[in-house]
Amino acid sequence: MEFKPHPDIVWEPRESLSSQSQMQKFIETTGVADYDALLSKADRDPEWFWNAAIKFLDVRFYQDYSKVMDSSKGIEWTEWCLDGKTNMVLNCLDKHKGTDVWDKPFMHHETESGKKSSLTYAELDAKVCQLTEGLRSLGLGRGDAVGLYMPMIPEVAIAFLAIIKMGGMVIPLFSGFGPEPIIVRLNDGQAKAVITVDGSPRRSKTVNLKSTIDEAKKSISSLEHVIVFNHMGLDLKKEPGDHDWNELTARMPVTSETEVMDAEDPVMLVYTSGTTGMPKGTVQTHGGFMIKGMFDLHVLSELTAEDRLLWMSDMGWVVGPLEIMGVTFTGATLIMAEGAPNYPEPGRIWRLIDEYKVSWLGFAPTIARIFMSQPEEQVSRYDFSSLKVVLTTGEPWNPDAWLWFFDKVCGKRVPILNLTGGTEIGCGILGCTVLRPLKPCCFNTAIPGMGADILDEKGVPIEDGKVGELALRNHSIGLTRGLWKNPERYLDSYWRTVLGIWVHGDWAVKDDHGMWYVLGRSDDTLKIAGKRTGPAEIEGPILATGKIVEAAVIGVPDEVGGAAVVCVCVPKADGENESELKEELINAVINEMGKAYKPKQIVFVKDLPKTRTMKIMRRVVKALLLGTEPGDLSSMVNPEAIDFLKQKRLK
Repeated sequence: MEFKPHPDIVWEPRESLSSQSQMQKFIETTGVADYDALLSKADRDPEWFWNAAIKFLDVRFYQDYSKVMDSSKGIEWTEWCLDGKTNMVLNCLDKHKGTDVWDKPFMHHETESGKKSSLTYAELDAKVCQLTEGLRSLGLGRGDAVGLYMPMIPEVAIAFLAIIKMGGMVIPLFSGFGPEPIIVRLNDGQAKAVITVDGSPRRSKTVNLKSTIDEAKKSISSLEHVIVFNHMGLDLKKEPGDHDWNELTARMPVTSETEVMDAEDPVMLVYTSGTTGMPKGTVQTHGGFMIKGMFDLHVLSELTAEDRLLWMSDMGWVVGPLEIMGVTFTGATLIMAEGAPNYPEPGRIWRLIDEYKVSWLGFAPTIARIFMSQPEEQVSRYDFSSLKVVLTTGEPWNPDAWLWFFDKVCGKRVPILNLTGGTEIGCGILGCTVLRPLKPCCFNTAIPGMGADILDEKGVPIEDGKVGELALRNHSIGLTRGLWKNPERYLDSYWRTVLGIWVHGDWAVKDDHGMWYVLGRSDDTLKIAGKRTGPAEIEGPILATGKIVEAAVIGVPDEVGGAAVVCVCVPKADGENESELKEELINAVINEMGKAYKPKQIVFVKDLPKTRTMKIMRRVVKALLLGTEPGDLSSMVNPEAIDFLKQKRLK
């Protein structure tokens, strides 16, 4: 597989940013000479690195740990912060009492209809304490699993922190789920309760989340309690075990003891879809998830108490918990907006940045590609001068979209800090630091302590410029502690491709400037004319025509070559001559990749199936076009895309 990175460095570190950066401050506390020395020492000695990170982050413990890490049971089962006693809420709320943070805004919120509200940290804490005591009054407590099925409203943050404060284990659920994926997850986690709302608006249509829970509850034997927040004023029938949020919390005290937990106790059970079958239950801990996530957000990605963070997401994706934890840990302010970035106004997200003076923006490349098709004035009319950094994650960038975003939103001033990892990582494997320059689409560093590498099929490191499997040579403090109730699947999924090494399932490459690139999932690989090719390589020239919003390239069986290229595309504009556009796209691929990669077919659709992280589900595209079983679809954010593809089934 060949890869041609963009040749130009387009952003250089600015002294005003880098000298005051959290990463530079961290380097100075460790005593190493510079960032290169930090990266090298961290990968050689992860125990030293994570101990230094814990001290720099000022992570609070009720009882200090006796040892940072213990791999005596095997690298796959490494334990962290042995004997340490803590709680995420100790570090995200309790530590702020009596400080300047206490009376500052924790959140500014907008509903889809435009209703605005705010919460200070003191108000947040009082509401968290009341809900914690309300949950305890129902007999819930330490070790109990509680589902969280809510839209992005202030109460989702309150509920998330309350479950953790009482010592429970959060099971985040995508607010767009139907009954079946809820049943699967809450049964697997043996949830005793679920917290939800009566309903939620989706592009002005009211969706009844409570009725979905009522249907799911019939098939979840462990589920005893349903706590309902009245968000839309719907008239609901009260079922046995139902509790109104306001009634449950009204008489509860505004102070509450935070449960003392072992650092390795589970804080969250987050499900990530497998290629087939049952979704994988990743297990995050009070110590590990917090320490890894906060190094990546606070130190690497420069989130501080002075920032206003906007990262439109959902609790069903690990970003939802990460942003709530990140903001409260640092004492920053969260800008939360219920609904979509482009509704009810086409440029809603741009207006939010301008109006709320957002300084730290989380964004997905897929969203940028969608906005590129809008008239330029939808972006240019807004002021983005408040931005300090932009963190992007999800689907890999293509250079045209990256450069458009860097120009129109970042003003060629604000660095795009690309990050990739996953739910099972607890945050990132590769990222960007403001201490190094940037090329379009790049990750300018492996994240310290991870031992990231690129390997061939035999597990041998690959030279720069060659594509291979992204892998970890070290266990990381944020890695999932197995898969819930399924140790063999955990080992098979990550540790048995190359024994003793975590193989992540992504194709990656490093260029001669030491910049990393991720080219997509290795299980999406095409083998064309005897060569392995990542979908992104063929999608790049298609998107570069400027006439396609999104593209998914798949390989299909071919009698002559073994496999042939099929390009499934969402056109930017209606009314294009289809045959002429197809010819243009075919020629674009040939000109860039060569005749061997000539697409066998171009298929136009209205939408492509995507996960909640906005990753295109190429395996689903392929299965539906070939008429085979698509596997687990519970993470899909837009199930209507299935019908588009079924109509285009290949003959």
